[in-house]
Amino acid sequence: GESNTIEITPLPNPVDALEPHVSARTQQLHHRKHLKGYVDKLNAAISNTDYESLSLEGIVRASREAGDAGIFNNAAQAWNHAFLWNSMTADQRTPDAELADAIDSAFNDLDGFRAAFRKSALAQFGSGWSWLVAGAEGLEILSTGNADTPLTAAGDVTPLLTLDVWEHAYYLDYQNERNCYIDAFLTSLINWEFASNNFLAARPSA
Repeated sequence: GESNTIEITPLPNPVDALEPHVSARTQQLHHRKHLKGYVDKLNAAISNTDYESLSLEGIVRASREAGDAGIFNNAAQAWNHAFLWNSMTADQRTPDAELADAIDSAFNDLDGFRAAFRKSALAQFGSGWSWLVAGAEGLEILSTGNADTPLTAAGDVTPLLTLDVWEHAYYLDYQNERNCYIDAFLTSLINWEFASNNFLAARPSA
């Protein structure tokens, strides 16, 4: 197969675009150090293996199935982080009509969604991620520990947006106040356009 280097996904917006909620310094460290570390380790680990011919998403799924924990952890972290940065924008709009309807039927309204997401993100012990996903029964909120990702969750779910609740994602800006970071995300940073696009892509076409 063709050899394939996994690239570091660039930030979708300027490094200071999420200020004051997420500082440029956090974005820089998070992207250029943490993410680069995962991608560098991943590329070293997949060199001269069958994984080399796969996409990042393909590596996540295949390594989980094969039980290759080291490759899975670095691949899933690289995938999760790229998804995280797409989930955030300072130019927050509202969900489009179809996603808004799905939110209303799952959580009553946007405030209900925020309350459920906040609770889940606060309850995630240690490192991990909170996700809004679309499943067979509609929208739900999932928490995953460490590098775990809905890509490999039981059942067929499509991630719509995520928040990284590892300390490195917020410590410089919020210290131990994870709740303030979660609230900033929920009230000011969610990229509803990205979530809506994921939602529409997930739906079986009529």
